[in-house]
Amino acid sequence: MLKRRCAAALASALLFLAACGGQRDATIRVGVALYRQDDTFITSLSQYLQQAVLEEEQARGVKINLNVVDGRGSQTTQNEQVDQFLDKGYDVICVNIVDRTAAAVIIDKAQGAGVPVVFFNREPVEEDLNRWEYAFYVGTRADEAGRIQGGLVLDAWRADAAALDRSGDGVLQYVMLEGEPGHQDSLLRTEHSVRTLTAAGVPMEKLSNNAADWQRGPARLRMQRWLEELGDAIEVVFANNDDMALGAIDACLDAGMEPEEMPFIVGVDATAPALRAVEEGTLRGTVLNDASGQAEDILALSCALARGEAPAVELEDGKYCWRQHTAVTRENLAEFLPEAS
Repeated sequence: MLKRRCAAALASALLFLAACGGQRDATIRVGVALYRQDDTFITSLSQYLQQAVLEEEQARGVKINLNVVDGRGSQTTQNEQVDQFLDKGYDVICVNIVDRTAAAVIIDKAQGAGVPVVFFNREPVEEDLNRWEYAFYVGTRADEAGRIQGGLVLDAWRADAAALDRSGDGVLQYVMLEGEPGHQDSLLRTEHSVRTLTAAGVPMEKLSNNAADWQRGPARLRMQRWLEELGDAIEVVFANNDDMALGAIDACLDAGMEPEEMPFIVGVDATAPALRAVEEGTLRGTVLNDASGQAEDILALSCALARGEAPAVELEDGKYCWRQHTAVTRENLAEFLPEAS
């Protein structure tokens, strides 16, 4: 159990919730608005959240009504879903926001209704989160993910530079598969993955970069074009998430490559399909985004706010609940595979 911080803010929250009605009846009602339910990582997080609800109900003898809705990539749709949660008197709303620059609209709606809002996975702009003291964020740091991803490549370079530098020119040639254009996680993961290597003195050359919107299919098409244009010149593929890394692997398999012939491909999230790819040797490493831990924190914070209790999570600046990333490679893969495997 993580230590508690920001006691004054949480005491104030208790008074606020009591004034607003707090837990309005024996059932805690939590509305969860997802940006896209077909995103592999978000699907995993949603499943962990539902499992956490069952465990909480059994452990504490409470009833939790968890309503999960899909924004389908539309901020307008998500705003309407938030309106419905508020109109129906939900105790807390949890938002995986479609457009992080639009958080102010949702925060203002929540404030007007006196309902706490917990953002997760897609971090709102700091100024927006500070608009109201009962707006929170649960997630992981994108720059940390980038540094760890870059560290996966750096470790491989230091262990056997010749294996990565297939051209033998002393320079690491790479391509970058990015998430949404302008998205904070895309920008920071991209920047810090490469910076980690250059700061360590590894000569780098970017051959190409392109956005694949976090998705496997578009990433596959982009990688196919790169293989046609650049061929063996691609030594490393950085992907901002695992779905795009798997798309790059699909393209390599389509081209008839064996795992040992593929570029050094790395991702972020440690989703179940990505872990299988690490086991098979096609994905050389990924970064655990701890969907299970984030789900636990989202639920713990939501239930505490609904009950008017101090949550057993660490809050930085009274706003942010962070989970740490972890590097995943074939060497430590067993620690992350499901027990059934």
